[in-house]
Amino acid sequence: MADNNELKKLLLDFLEYLEVERQVSPYTIRNYDHYLRRFLDWYHGYNPAMDLKGISLTTVTKYRVYLSRLTDGHQQTLSKATQAYHVIALRSWFKWMTKLDLEVLSPEKIDLPKSESHSLKYLTYEQLERLLNQPRLSSKVGLRDRTILETLFSTGLRVSELVALNREQVNLERREFGVMGKGRKLRVVFLSKRAAEWLNRYLVTREDSWRPVFIRYSRKKEDIISDGEEMRLSVRSVQRLVEKYRKAARLPIPITPHGIRHTFATDLIARGAGLREVQEMLGHKNVATTQIYTHVTNPRLREVHEKYHSGYE
Repeated sequence: MADNNELKKLLLDFLEYLEVERQVSPYTIRNYDHYLRRFLDWYHGYNPAMDLKGISLTTVTKYRVYLSRLTDGHQQTLSKATQAYHVIALRSWFKWMTKLDLEVLSPEKIDLPKSESHSLKYLTYEQLERLLNQPRLSSKVGLRDRTILETLFSTGLRVSELVALNREQVNLERREFGVMGKGRKLRVVFLSKRAAEWLNRYLVTREDSWRPVFIRYSRKKEDIISDGEEMRLSVRSVQRLVEKYRKAARLPIPITPHGIRHTFATDLIARGAGLREVQEMLGHKNVATTQIYTHVTNPRLREVHEKYHSGYE
């Protein structure tokens, strides 16, 4: 029987395994920690004995019902995708425990929730320009936000990759830099001339010598560490600012930082880029992941159609 402290130790050991053996990103480890601690908190109320052997399919079903009814401070329930992430984390933890020969529910018995059907959300050129023009450039925050939007579209970075950027990484002269993506895969991303100009304009206004490229602005400047790590902008902050400007631009599409990444890839495909090249720029492990962008009409095919198809004239 595993008590509360033993389960917490197993959780810590699992997170260390993800960090050292699997080399999972700190962002993913933080999410797994959050999802699994939520399960432990719920399980303590459901089964105070915290018996590892007591976790059955019925237990997992009860937990999934709890997740489906869970609401935040705004009375919003968890999305289907977020609920699925909780279950994925639980399955991964159980799979690790089976490797340790612990008596735990077989992870293969846990079905994942059916994912919501989402259409690929991306912006047209006109919608993108409307979004980019929303930040007020008379303020430091507005200049930073415009630079963030320009950088997201120019590079196709994931939001976690964007906020992790440090000044020494970015070469504005060559307009390229390396980033460590999912699975600790290194790739090179490129800046357009326009994005490089915005980055330069933003950075020259900075009076600090902090490492993070994108920082939050606080009225309190005391107790700031020398490299400014604590001032680094968070993923959630970038998500909020994109939503803020989406509303200001009155865009009908619920665009997110990842939606700007989709827009980047869609723009490349629409202009004739190959899937393999786009795969490299996005940092996808498999080209199959990149194939979601084949919804875009190849401009060459359109030219052929218009030139040779009679259209029953």
